[in-house]
Amino acid sequence: MTTPRLRKVTQLRRNQPSQDGAGVKIRRIHEFGGGIDPFLMLDELGSDRPDDYLAGFPPHPHRGIQTLTYVLHGGLTHEDHLGHSSTIAAGDAQWMHTGRGIIHSEMPLTDSQGLHAFQLWLNLAADDKLSPATYRDVRGDEMPRLAREGAELIALGGRWQAADGETVEGPLDALAGRGAVAHVRLDAERHLSLTVEAPTLLVYVFAGELEIAGERVASGQMASLSAGERLELSGLSGAGEALLLAGYPHGEPIAHYGPFVMNTQAELEQALLDYRNGTFIDG
Repeated sequence: MTTPRLRKVTQLRRNQPSQDGAGVKIRRIHEFGGGIDPFLMLDELGSDRPDDYLAGFPPHPHRGIQTLTYVLHGGLTHEDHLGHSSTIAAGDAQWMHTGRGIIHSEMPLTDSQGLHAFQLWLNLAADDKLSPATYRDVRGDEMPRLAREGAELIALGGRWQAADGETVEGPLDALAGRGAVAHVRLDAERHLSLTVEAPTLLVYVFAGELEIAGERVASGQMASLSAGERLELSGLSGAGEALLLAGYPHGEPIAHYGPFVMNTQAELEQALLDYRNGTFIDG
């Protein structure tokens, strides 16, 4: 029997302050050069000051990607040209397959702890870039969990397997690049061992700090992991929380302009033309 290879930290990226929408303050990690393929960008929205985010994200277009939004505190109300209108709150997620094109808005809500949420962009393969747009909400109580003493994994999407073989499947089963997304919590000096074979594996620590294969990763850092099959996470002096992102690279060229992600410059120019001439969301 082959011993599973330990996945080690190969690169650390720190989030950077930015803003989007109508001046919403965010912290962003992005790599549109294919370095985190099939993922493109991760935004963290978090503030106890409503002025930092309540202006929200008025109607805007997308083409060529999927987005996954996950809320820890507060909420977001979504509306789009397809007629979807819904609100997600703490623990919920929403997934949007933009395909050929979608025009939507996202307006933040607050609770006693303000707003804390994430939005992940996943790149669509070339064959799916012009597919029909779809949308889905997922409530927190629909997400299965792997629980160990002082450790918990919440599966938003994809398949997650503990080293002892226990497996859970997140409700979002159509993430681009065979993607898988999970939220992990670890108490101090507790451990979680997972089997993850997907070539791309990212760990974004957003609270406290975690040890990954013996390396300390602080809040606000995203770790890229080496090839292998075994992921070892440990809590340090305090509790730590992270998003786990796993997927299979498309290995295709990426052409990006604002809300559009295609494969060539010509396709980007066509997206802009379609948006300007009113054919952007036509079937």
